[in-house]
Amino acid sequence: MTRAFVAVGSNIRPSSNVRAAIRALALRTRIVAVSTVYRTEPLGRRGQKRFYNCVVEVRTVTPPEKLKSHVLRCIEADLGRRRTGDKCAARTIDLDLVLYGRRILNENGLVLPDPQIAQRPFLAVPLSELAPEMKLPGTNSRMTDLAAQLPTDKMRPLTAYTRRLRTEVNGIFHRKERA
Repeated sequence: MTRAFVAVGSNIRPSSNVRAAIRALALRTRIVAVSTVYRTEPLGRRGQKRFYNCVVEVRTVTPPEKLKSHVLRCIEADLGRRRTGDKCAARTIDLDLVLYGRRILNENGLVLPDPQIAQRPFLAVPLSELAPEMKLPGTNSRMTDLAAQLPTDKMRPLTAYTRRLRTEVNGIFHRKERA
């Protein structure tokens, strides 16, 4: 099984959409951990609502291309995501495969590792929480070092929300094991 990481974000009904996306992901993959969920400022567009962002660690045998197209994009569609050319548009849910083991890939619109990890605190900080000693594939940089270099003043941890989400994911995992 491969250790993979999925970034989760929403700024349209983020509390319910992040929860629904992670529930759906838990039913389709084996979730190992959920980072702290952070409320963050939107990038590139003033006046939008704030995002909820986190990273989910999964274990999977599904190849990265299929994980993206058959799992993540399907969950997005189920939750009403409509992709447009506007990269800064508000979104019900955004699920991005950001790391897939040590894999380095740039094919069919899938780039691994996500080239934005070292620039975006809402990716680097949750990744450093889940895998502090992991080195970003293709570099010698540890996640904890990458996160330490980025500003976090616009990230607010949603502690109680995160705790409820993790409890729910654990319940789904235990029900799947008994089935």
